[in-house]
Amino acid sequence: MAYRRTRLMEERLAGNRERILRATRRLIAEGGFRNAQIAAVAAQAEVSTGTIYRYFPSKAELFVEVLTEAVDHEIEILRDVIAVQTGARAQLEAAVASFVRRALTGPNLAWAFIAEPAEPEVDAERIRGRKRFGDVFKAVLKRGVASGEFPRQDLDAGAACIVGAFTEALVGPIGPSRKTLRDKERLVRAICDFCTRAVSAAA
Repeated sequence: MAYRRTRLMEERLAGNRERILRATRRLIAEGGFRNAQIAAVAAQAEVSTGTIYRYFPSKAELFVEVLTEAVDHEIEILRDVIAVQTGARAQLEAAVASFVRRALTGPNLAWAFIAEPAEPEVDAERIRGRKRFGDVFKAVLKRGVASGEFPRQDLDAGAACIVGAFTEALVGPIGPSRKTLRDKERLVRAICDFCTRAVSAAA
């Protein structure tokens, strides 16, 4: 007779996996990837280290899963922000401002997801994440070009440059040697203005 998992067992296994992911994200938010060692995750999730490796064969795979979930969440937020704005320029500014504000509010998490030294698998997932963010901004640029708000341009390059600009501009303010920002909104405005000018200038 073939072994079959019961519904209760499936729920317990799913619960373990979710607890591990939540614990990892919490530890990263407190101190970056370096703070989320497997032993610390196990203690936070109240499982054994063996249980973690049962779901995630390596620490890198665990971090990639957390990063992927975070990108999914951020993209959902960006799309919600964009949906309530009228006009491509307003959508672009609101989306960039939303991302930057959230990064400044949770600098450790943002630093880990954007620039903290990590395993090659994590770097590869970051690249995929930036491409997915770029797709969101490409749609905004496409609407702006169609409406005449933005001049005709290479949409793929423009979207990639927007994502590159606001993520690079955040590296210093969210990095481990960051200083307390007295005026976060000034930085938000500066990044938004740069991104808007970059795609608004006629060739």
